[in-house]
Amino acid sequence: MDHYGLIGNPVSHSLSEKYFNDKFMLEDIDARFERFLLNDIHGLPQLLDAYPGLKGLSVTSPFKTGVIGYCTELDETAAKVRAVNTLKISREGNKLAIKGYNTDVDGFSAALLPLLGNKKPDALILGSGGAARAVAFAMNRLGINYKVVSRTPEKGVITYPELTHKVVSSHKLIINATPLGMGRFINQYPLIPYQHLGSGHLLFDLIYNPPETPFMEKGIRKKAQVENGLVMLQAQAEKAWERWND
Repeated sequence: MDHYGLIGNPVSHSLSEKYFNDKFMLEDIDARFERFLLNDIHGLPQLLDAYPGLKGLSVTSPFKTGVIGYCTELDETAAKVRAVNTLKISREGNKLAIKGYNTDVDGFSAALLPLLGNKKPDALILGSGGAARAVAFAMNRLGINYKVVSRTPEKGVITYPELTHKVVSSHKLIINATPLGMGRFINQYPLIPYQHLGSGHLLFDLIYNPPETPFMEKGIRKKAQVENGLVMLQAQAEKAWERWND
């Protein structure tokens, strides 16, 4: 039986285990998928030693950038994004090879495009971590202008206090790529001026569990369109399965 899994912290919110095990059952695939909670990414080598049958891992927050140091190879997209959410593991004798991929880019694009139709609204990406990097890469590929919003001032980003009425009203697509709204942050939300939202806005939250986050709830109150990350999860998971079986 082939063995796959997910690493992250937290992992209890993740639906990947159910998604893949349901897939394996429905498609009569002799495999299993389980979640692995790591205190930090330095625990990855010990995990691989303890489970020598692992053929692939999904990677979730907060390890999408830190895991790069453990990859022996990156595919072109992961190298450009500088974030990895999928690991293909192979062994030949005592030699271990770990190839890193980023399927979040394709997953996000697949989820977003049907919502936009022919429109390409300017966007705000909330967050600057691994997930936000994948979103930004997808935006570049789709030809959508965007600004990255971060709590920390740095080159090429704006901070939350800079989100004026003019900025928010002129950026109709707002993506939450932070962990605010899930896990230990389940009651929290990005500190944007929600009073400037309207019916012309689309709020896309990469979080899918819970299915409706405080970020989304605040958008609904202002008549904005909202979407969670479930379709993105499913799309990126199928891409990960393709990579594991290349």
